[in-house]
Amino acid sequence: MKHFLFCIAIFSTSIAGKAQNSHELIFPDSAGWNVLNENQSLSFRVRASAADAVKHFSIEGTEGLGIRFDTLGNFSWQPSYDLVDRVAKTKDFTVIFQATWADGTRTRKPITFTVKHVNRAPVVEELPVFYIKQSAQNIYQFSSDYVYDADGDPLSFKPVLSKMPEGATLTSQGLLTWHTSRSQFNSLKNSPLTIEFIVQDQPDKAETVGKLRVAQTQQDLPPEILIIPSIDSLITIKEDETVNLKIYISDPNGDDNIRSASFVSSDKRISLSLLKENTALLYEFTWTPGYDFVEEVQKSLDVELVFFALDKTNNRAERKVRIRILDAENMIEKDANQYQKYRDNLVDALILLQQLDANQKKLNNDYRKAKRGKKNRSIVNATFGATSGFSPIIFQPNQAKVVGGVGGTTVLTLGTLEAAEVIGKSKQDILDRIKTGIEIRNKIQSAGDDFARRFALKSARRNSEFEKEIDKLRTSMNDQRLVLLELDADEKNQKRAKITSKDIKKVFLDFSEE
Repeated sequence: MKHFLFCIAIFSTSIAGKAQNSHELIFPDSAGWNVLNENQSLSFRVRASAADAVKHFSIEGTEGLGIRFDTLGNFSWQPSYDLVDRVAKTKDFTVIFQATWADGTRTRKPITFTVKHVNRAPVVEELPVFYIKQSAQNIYQFSSDYVYDADGDPLSFKPVLSKMPEGATLTSQGLLTWHTSRSQFNSLKNSPLTIEFIVQDQPDKAETVGKLRVAQTQQDLPPEILIIPSIDSLITIKEDETVNLKIYISDPNGDDNIRSASFVSSDKRISLSLLKENTALLYEFTWTPGYDFVEEVQKSLDVELVFFALDKTNNRAERKVRIRILDAENMIEKDANQYQKYRDNLVDALILLQQLDANQKKLNNDYRKAKRGKKNRSIVNATFGATSGFSPIIFQPNQAKVVGGVGGTTVLTLGTLEAAEVIGKSKQDILDRIKTGIEIRNKIQSAGDDFARRFALKSARRNSEFEKEIDKLRTSMNDQRLVLLELDADEKNQKRAKITSKDIKKVFLDFSEE
């Protein structure tokens, strides 16, 4: 009986293990069921083995995706259009499904969904009416505020030729021009015209047909101002940067109705002369604050510009522009200081090379004198010694080359012959100095050439390596062996003012005056 109960226990455990292992989640089994496009709806129900015992379903990793999943296992998802980048084309999203059984058992299953980017056609909202004037060139620029691509694709405009009035043209950049005749202008009074055009995105070439209503203005409307580039709220620049704004002005009653245009600044340092009139309808504002515009303690300064246009009946249009100017390092002054360091160090190298060349010439002369001067000095000394010190002695002819005995004066003359090199200049010492001078000169010339070439451009001198290379050049010019050459230390200060850029360039060919 005990054996029978034991077998039942083992059998029960085995059954329980199989039941636990059989808890599985069941998903759609069709090929590519988990691959979908943006804005495509996907719905299915997650099932499980031993479904009757499932307590509830749950899901993880759906934050920001808009996935709906209830406790019964019902899944639905419609990926938004902005979920996948237009350049990447596809993107994977992994979520974890989980089922909890009544007995507390949980089963988890990760599923990866692949979402493909879907190109959307351009959007054309209701456009402002194109009010035209008679016998003039009417211009209408389609604004990105009304014509745009939700995917951020570049746009190209094309005319619908059958809907374009005679004389009207439309560029691919969205510039519509129409020089109306008198009859065309008069016909618009009772019959407004609708011009159709096509907007095509690139590179997918999805198209949208837009409509622009054209009418003859019938009321005294204020002018219109368009500023390019388009300004949302604030322009931020540094002191050394330039603001360039193009201001386009038009009048619904006719552009010849424009009387004047100008601007008002919150900072009186911004002159009205900065606004240039290119044409009666196109102005350009160009301004560079300068390094002194913002005080260092301020760090930044905001100014407000109000551009306005007046028509002949004093109707006024305004556009405000806010500019934040950030304090910037004075690069002009810094570049000037860096250039001065660049030039001064090469001037020092040039003067030292000139000193070494002059010293080399002097040593060469000394060496030539030393080579021929030892023998001459010895003979002269011996002659004077013989004249003043020899006693009258008669030598036999066969003894002319042998001196058997000499007096004290003769001994002194021989000593003079042996010490001639010491009293004069040593050839070996001169040769050592010549060799030292050549080595130092070659090193300085090489270092100077490399320095002049590497930092010929101001952009290179802004690099942190510039100061390190100055130290290397100074090290080569401060060779400890220069002391042995006995150069004149005051000569450098005397020559510095006379050195020209042309002199530097003769020695260091890559020297730049930038």
